[in-house]
Amino acid sequence: MKAAAGLASNETAASPPLGDVLEFLRLIWAVDHGLQATSRRMAVSLGVTGQQRLVMRMIGRFPGISARRLAELLYLHPSTLTGVLKPLEQRGLLSRRPDPRDGRRAALGLTEKGRRSDVEAGGTVELVVQQALSGLPRGKVLATQEVLCLLAKALGAHSKLRPRIRP
Repeated sequence: MKAAAGLASNETAASPPLGDVLEFLRLIWAVDHGLQATSRRMAVSLGVTGQQRLVMRMIGRFPGISARRLAELLYLHPSTLTGVLKPLEQRGLLSRRPDPRDGRRAALGLTEKGRRSDVEAGGTVELVVQQALSGLPRGKVLATQEVLCLLAKALGAHSKLRPRIRP
């Protein structure tokens, strides 16, 4: 009985130091879990997941963008992006039309319904990120982006990955 009680008290005691790498991974895991949970809530409340909303917001910023270029911007494989685009198109939030410069390609755009959704909204991943970043000095935001870019490159995301926010 004493051994079990000792184990329980050890579990509630402060964790030993993890070191920079394990602590960083632990925090990334927490961010990923939070992104997934918020995305599931968004699907229920807004009808789109966090990933779908990011795609819509990007198309809203770059009307007429090709699927290939959008996949490059998001560091996604084109087939992965197709799986995100199809439900948005089926629900009437985005359209594909022939690219006026190259008829073999499709240009993506938001429909009227999609444009009405392309606004800041509560309960979204981007609002949570915006609120978190707004309390930080600009230098910390840029330093964090640099670390995330280095990590994404090391994980094979893309060799030309760079932060897009300007100082």
